Amino acid sequence: MSGLFWTVEFPEGAFRISRNRRRAILEAKDVPVIDTFQFANPFLVPSTVSFKVEWEATGPPEQHGSGNAVPTTDPAAFLGTFAPARSTGRFSGAELGFSFESKRGVSSDLGYAELGTERNGVFLS
Repeated sequence: MSGLFWTVEFPEGAFRISRNRRRAILEAKDVPVIDTFQFANPFLVPSTVSFKVEWEATGPPEQHGSGNAVPTTDPAAFLGTFAPARSTGRFSGAELGFSFESKRGVSSDLGYAELGTERNGVFLS
């Protein structure tokens, strides 16, 4: 297995959403993470990452999911409202002897983004 995986708690105010729920921002600076070069590798490197990601809805929101109408094990056992969106971001990271920074203006233009809210499975009752 390879890839990127962090689980961190963000401080209050790191995620902001507009009153009309059409725009959101997640911003964090110098978040401490542990870097490994392979999943479950014993070689752990203390690192920090910083990023700012912005989403802006580009279309109308749509309702999805079946909620309590199906068993909690059913893939449709959630309720959500999602709108297609455009996202942009800036990313950087550092550890001893290495750092990186993304280009400005990195966006979802060649991929996909969405903005919305969701309740899932066991949390519906």
